[in-house]
Amino acid sequence: MEVEMKIRGLMMDPVTNMPVVVLRDNDGGSILPIWVGVYEANAIALEIEKVQTPRPMTHDLLKNVLLGLQVAVRKVVVSDLKDDTFYALIWMEREGHIFAIDSRPSDALALALRLDCPIYVEEHVLASSRVANGGTEKAATEENRKWLEGLDDEDLGRYKM
Repeated sequence: MEVEMKIRGLMMDPVTNMPVVVLRDNDGGSILPIWVGVYEANAIALEIEKVQTPRPMTHDLLKNVLLGLQVAVRKVVVSDLKDDTFYALIWMEREGHIFAIDSRPSDALALALRLDCPIYVEEHVLASSRVANGGTEKAATEENRKWLEGLDDEDLGRYKM
């Protein structure tokens, strides 16, 4: 089963100094931080801020190609978590045929923002994330999770949504 989520914010993790996309469900009961690369974070930040670049960036190009080919993106789904790596699927439709394309979550999220399509996370991914973060060997990760859950709008800085 899938849980609809929104991008709550984009920030720097003070422990790892890496960008984190924070997803939160509509009820606010589930939160999912996804650490992403600097370039991917920049692509997400540009769309959050609605910055127009002089030339299309990669995700803008992908959007233009999909629209030109009359492919509709129906949703993106963070579909799996294996060995601390998240996986995503981009669900598309063309001429009545629905198909999924494997993607990094950061790319799927950047595309979802550009196409204004829903973002989902599989329930087992949320559960696995909680289990992975609950082990004693993952104390730093648990500390990060508590920190993320305690954030308010001001903490999210300029890239809140």
